[in-house]
Amino acid sequence: MPGLEIENEPVATTTVTQGAAMEITVTRQDLLKELTAIQSVVERKTTIPILSNFLVEVTDGAEGGKLNITATDLDQAIRTSANAKVKKAGSCTIPARKLYDYVKLLPDGEISIKLLDNHWVQIRSGRSNTRMVGLGRANYPQVPELPSVSSVKIPVAILKTLIARTIFSISNEESRYTLNGALLILKAESIAMVATDGHRLSFVEKSEQPLDGISGEKRILIPRKALAELQSLLNSTEAEHVEFADDDLWLFFRIGHRTLSSRKLTGQFPNYEAVMPRDNTRFVVVRAAELSAAIGRVAQFADERSGAVRIKMEQNELKITAQSNESGESEDSIETPYTSDPLVVGFNSSYMLDFLKALGNEGEVRLEFKDSQSAGQMRPEDPEAEYKYRYVLMPMRI
Repeated sequence: MPGLEIENEPVATTTVTQGAAMEITVTRQDLLKELTAIQSVVERKTTIPILSNFLVEVTDGAEGGKLNITATDLDQAIRTSANAKVKKAGSCTIPARKLYDYVKLLPDGEISIKLLDNHWVQIRSGRSNTRMVGLGRANYPQVPELPSVSSVKIPVAILKTLIARTIFSISNEESRYTLNGALLILKAESIAMVATDGHRLSFVEKSEQPLDGISGEKRILIPRKALAELQSLLNSTEAEHVEFADDDLWLFFRIGHRTLSSRKLTGQFPNYEAVMPRDNTRFVVVRAAELSAAIGRVAQFADERSGAVRIKMEQNELKITAQSNESGESEDSIETPYTSDPLVVGFNSSYMLDFLKALGNEGEVRLEFKDSQSAGQMRPEDPEAEYKYRYVLMPMRI
């Protein structure tokens, strides 16, 4: 099978057998762990058959054998690796979904993978012997390389928190292109992320967080799908830092031995600072768990399409109400200090619950308002909080 090449490996320490029948042995545990990490990138329905396959590259170097696996949908890619016993180095492509589903059903133990003629791949484990129809490795698209310079190390715990508190505010409307991602803002002493869909806005910042390699300010627009993949990789790693880099077209995130690359979103993110409320002087403070439970109950009787609930503040009380012709009406109240003029504002109940869920329904939250027509704001009531978190909601007419 001439013309097979291995990318991303140093020539001095790597030997690839050209034209040979690739053959390796890997443990099921190691293989399944890596396939699980990258399988969601593969497009289930694609007009380009090769994109339904994993690219499998086997190297045999001075430091031992490596099984490198790549998945891509052309907009993003994940590369990962596992230790392997290499009999013959080489590369091939294997149907991604079929391989993943099959390996999940195999018992623990060693799995041998061997490339046969005409791109067929043989997989053996114990008494199981399977052959899968692959495609030529030469047709697999080129995956961009992580730049070797100008990278920034971001703590995994911080990036996980930023994503969890903003990703739900990203727009799903394809026509609103620049809102289909979250804006990551890197400064020498802080890191922040903001997302909006035009109806709500999430802003979270970790100040007093030194970042080497950053001078001034760097703004990066990360697509929603890449952010979801990054969140999944962060949740399954023991690494303490993410290595971030970018070039003119691509974003790169290296987490341990896995690298996510994604095409950049182009365009100008909205001026989010202009919509941050500055004179919301009416406020109440309530326990997050209590508010979440009350909204959850009342929302069962909200209009199914809008999900709108009324928030009414009056003397030392916060009332949440909803009604619809189809299901009826409901009211819940929470005792809380409030002495300003009464105020009634309508909000999407799901939007409010998203914010409370991002906080783990823990602690106290402050609800701030100006009037019934202006944007409201929710934020944790903790002046010593590690993160500055603001959630802006546009009101609804109900």
